[in-house]
Amino acid sequence: MALRAAAIQMVSGASVAANLEAARGLLTQAAREGAQLAVLPEYFCLLGHQDTDKLAVREADGKGAIQDFLADCARALGLWLVGGTLPLRTEDPGRVRNTTLVYAPDGRCVARYDKIHLFRFDNGREQYDEARVISPGREPVVFDLPAPDGHHWRVGLSVCYDLRFPELYRHLAAQGAQLLLVPSAFTHTTGQAHWEPLLRARAIENLAYVLAPAQGGTHDNGRRTWGHSLAVDPWGQVLACQEAAGPGVLITDLDPLRVAACRQQLPALDHRVL
Repeated sequence: MALRAAAIQMVSGASVAANLEAARGLLTQAAREGAQLAVLPEYFCLLGHQDTDKLAVREADGKGAIQDFLADCARALGLWLVGGTLPLRTEDPGRVRNTTLVYAPDGRCVARYDKIHLFRFDNGREQYDEARVISPGREPVVFDLPAPDGHHWRVGLSVCYDLRFPELYRHLAAQGAQLLLVPSAFTHTTGQAHWEPLLRARAIENLAYVLAPAQGGTHDNGRRTWGHSLAVDPWGQVLACQEAAGPGVLITDLDPLRVAACRQQLPALDHRVL
């Protein structure tokens, strides 16, 4: 009854074409290893030299080369494919949405999530402010993934900095989410300190699997990301982790009976008061 899932780790750069070629190779590897679900990291298609590079490659919802790539890969490889994030147009010409799109194995786009929480960090040496060019989303999103064994997974979507806001994941769990996806591009500084503890906490709190594909390495713009793509079970145990920097495919099997057992043994979700 297990769902075989792949967290795709990348070191995306300033060339969309090169990033898509790298992603296709990793997705092909995941499919060869039996993955039924594959999740790309945040900014899989572009980590440019500056924030405004996103504006040059933004796409309208439902139309564009990056979206065509995702649909083609899902269809050609027979995968449920979650496209980390890509920049989609807004009404403001100076801003984009940082958007996750989900494709079924027939190439249909079945879900869209716009990243709600926008990262800002300044320790005197590194400065980031996503709000300069990104407009935040407003709505949490779950979707249903019918597995080949007949089980229907309820999957909750989130992105990177969302991880620091447990109320989002509690909402997703209340909507029935059994699997929480966290495509990310955590900085090396914040990832080293907080990545694994936060992912394990979200799994434990919600008695759900967490799958977190990450950017992991040094990028064209000099930014260094933490990597350590991770899979965590509903009890908070780390099932798999890509320790090495660089691209890779992290494969793990997700068992719905494990979710049910944890939730039966410890019915914390039923004990919520606030």
